[in-house]
Amino acid sequence: MSDRVTRFLGGSPLSVLVRLVLLSVVVGLILSWLDWSPRQVFLWITDFFEWVWYSLFGSLDRALDYFILGAVIVVPLFVISRLMKMGRG
Repeated sequence: MSDRVTRFLGGSPLSVLVRLVLLSVVVGLILSWLDWSPRQVFLWITDFFEWVWYSLFGSLDRALDYFILGAVIVVPLFVISRLMKMGRG
């Protein structure tokens, strides 16, 4: 079990913990120097994912509208052309 944990973490749990603490302090200093708060970073991340969500599914919504609009013309024409082909054949 300990071998699995060490493999998963990429080293002994204590050394990984020390590296994470040091890295967190360095990143915290940089963000503090940039005058960013944890709340601002969290809001930026959530706003980014919200923008991605609306960009993807907003586009799909418009694509669905275009599909329905085109299908109103295309499907009846397709049915009529198939009926005419059957009548000739």
